[in-house]
Amino acid sequence: MQVTIQTNMGAIKLELDFENTPITAKNFVDYANSGFYEGTIFHRVIDNFMVQGGGLTPDMQSKENNAPIENEADKGGANKRGTVAMARTGDPHSATSQFFINVVDNSFLNHTAKSINGWGYCVFGEVVEGMEVVDAIKEVKTTTKSGHENVPVEDILIEKVLVEESATA
Repeated sequence: MQVTIQTNMGAIKLELDFENTPITAKNFVDYANSGFYEGTIFHRVIDNFMVQGGGLTPDMQSKENNAPIENEADKGGANKRGTVAMARTGDPHSATSQFFINVVDNSFLNHTAKSINGWGYCVFGEVVEGMEVVDAIKEVKTTTKSGHENVPVEDILIEKVLVEESATA
């Protein structure tokens, strides 16, 4: 299944991995279909690492999330350039709405063991169109805002996330 993240910098099309990470892919689609992502920003942008969004508004307020999901990093792919993964806290099973797109290979984020330090970050899809938009996002000037580091000076707004229904969905 494909989804398109429409931003004020352009569109990013993702192919979601329902086969290997069904809980995570469904979680993302559920947030998208509910309109949750509309009006959120890419709030953490680090060149040579990743761009993260899906949980904060332009005034740096957290949106109310659904319950956390099970970490499927042991079933997902590697955190390579162009893949999309779930953001989480130090608790391996704390992912909710926030996601990130790897702008380089980040093997240190991969699953290595079912332990607090080994769970890694679940890759649940990849960019199939619009990597040039991701690359433009990673280049923006950032600052510290409301206690958050690496926040773009100019808002990078997620205008909508469109889910493309298909016969295999």
